[in-house]
Amino acid sequence: MLTIDHISMEFSSKPVLDDITFLINRKERIALVGKNGAGKTTLLRLIAGEYQPTAGRISRETDMTLGYLPQVMLFQDDRTLREEVMTVFHGEDEARFIAEMDRTVIGLGFERKDFNRPCSEFSGGWRMRIELAKILLRHPDLLLLDEPTNHLDIESIQWLEDFLKTSPSAVLMVSHDRAFIDNVCGRTIEITLGRIYDYNVNYSRFVELRKERHEQQVRAYQNQQKMIADTEEFIERFRYKATKAVQVQSRIKQLEKLERLEVDLEDTSRLNLRFPPAPRSGDYPLIVEDLRKDFGEHNVFHDVTFTIKRGEKVAFVGKNGEGKTTLVKCIMGQLDYLGNLKIGHNVKIGYYAQNQAALLDENLTVFETIDYVAVGDIRTKIRDILGAFMFGGEASEKKVKVLSGGERSRLAMIRLLLEPCNLLILDEPTNHLDMQSKDVLKAALQDFNGTLICVSHDRDFLNGLVNKVYEFGGGHVKEHLGGIYDFLRAKKIDSLQELERKADSGKMKVECTEPQSSAKLDYAAQKAAAAEKRKKEKQIAEVEAAIADLEVQQAQMEQRLSMPENQTAENFQKYESIKHQIEQKLYEWEILSEE
Repeated sequence: MLTIDHISMEFSSKPVLDDITFLINRKERIALVGKNGAGKTTLLRLIAGEYQPTAGRISRETDMTLGYLPQVMLFQDDRTLREEVMTVFHGEDEARFIAEMDRTVIGLGFERKDFNRPCSEFSGGWRMRIELAKILLRHPDLLLLDEPTNHLDIESIQWLEDFLKTSPSAVLMVSHDRAFIDNVCGRTIEITLGRIYDYNVNYSRFVELRKERHEQQVRAYQNQQKMIADTEEFIERFRYKATKAVQVQSRIKQLEKLERLEVDLEDTSRLNLRFPPAPRSGDYPLIVEDLRKDFGEHNVFHDVTFTIKRGEKVAFVGKNGEGKTTLVKCIMGQLDYLGNLKIGHNVKIGYYAQNQAALLDENLTVFETIDYVAVGDIRTKIRDILGAFMFGGEASEKKVKVLSGGERSRLAMIRLLLEPCNLLILDEPTNHLDMQSKDVLKAALQDFNGTLICVSHDRDFLNGLVNKVYEFGGGHVKEHLGGIYDFLRAKKIDSLQELERKADSGKMKVECTEPQSSAKLDYAAQKAAAAEKRKKEKQIAEVEAAIADLEVQQAQMEQRLSMPENQTAENFQKYESIKHQIEQKLYEWEILSEE
């Protein structure tokens, strides 16, 4: 269906892809994996036609159709959600497609009441869902998906998983959600050091085969290094002996012609990241009784009662907007509430949230930020830890102030891991981590002997980590004993789609019939809260306008860079600057939206 034929790609004479060749067949589902910056997105853009390769060519069947979901997109604001999605049918008999549109849009987390809302009212994450719905409804022959789960909750991820497994489209996707690509893809292509390694297996089996390949590479590299050292020693020893001149010259030519081997994988399997010892807490680090939280007239949850014992590791799961982060902020004392919430004796909390990165000292380097908090034996492993979280080499000497939002979040996570605490609260800790980094973090959390509360949509990350699940939905918080897959089996479903259907049908809705007066803020407080909300909404609108303007600039620069004559160092520097500004603004938008 599509042929990648010996393509290479360079940016500013720096090779990103080197002589890549592979085929994509009809109905194949392929995971494209590799470290951040390896060239995965570049390859998707080449296939989509946004870039032209430096060498080689990409061939496709004449009638082949293609759908591409990038990480950043430009949006139309002058249509409702329904009108925007229906544009994919191009004036055909729309009545025939209404049911399919409803299934797709609702499957991605929208409610029917959203259908007539203007697209301009939705946040960036929900706008990406709209674009994903449009692409899926086109039923292209080949789907190119760049991190499609980034803005999805756990229910929508599993809906998309089931959709792709039954879709007739071929799929080439980039994702750091191991469970998602394991369940969808039966072939894995890894990009590393500009080359590809193609495995006709799912990701989990690929990891095993990659480990074997790494061990072979290390042995071959070590053997070659020994041979090089022996040869260089011979040359130095006999360089000035006339009787050995011919042999010396032969060895010199041998080294010149030698193709040097590289070890293309960082082996973090032996990196044992352990939390520093922390004081023992009381038996019950957290006790919640009859907790209720309202924002004005809107009730987020009520009658929430549970106790977390010392050493328990629990997950908060549920649809976006059901109150998981709100409850975490109540625990942290960042929001007021009604009811009782007690932090236990001698509890020291370590808290990770998106805005945690804003607390980093911008004038320190990455290494200094970690060196400042590391104590004991862990100090000898700082560079290994930084490498495992994608701060290896020169990146460790970057100043915090030049880091993107994602990089700051990763750095804040590392810093948290090295500070003594006995109650860890992590809100979406894996959002900016690749799969190797997530493995390192998960292993450290499994060894952590304190108490853990983790808000996450990543099933693979939660599997084997938590022993209790709290389900948020319809104003309630329900306790389920066991791990994440025990929870799914107990619900007699393979995914959390049923939760969404129940929520839509009202089966999980809680009738809040008690008088609201006792929960309402007094008039002055309501007025102040409303004023603050308007202020934040204005700031959000200003940031979104700035993002839209930067994305236009980015699209224009990408168009310029698609022409070989424009691929100059200055233009690439401008492009990277725009990307960095977008990341900073998105980071600012996330914080304002949370507030």
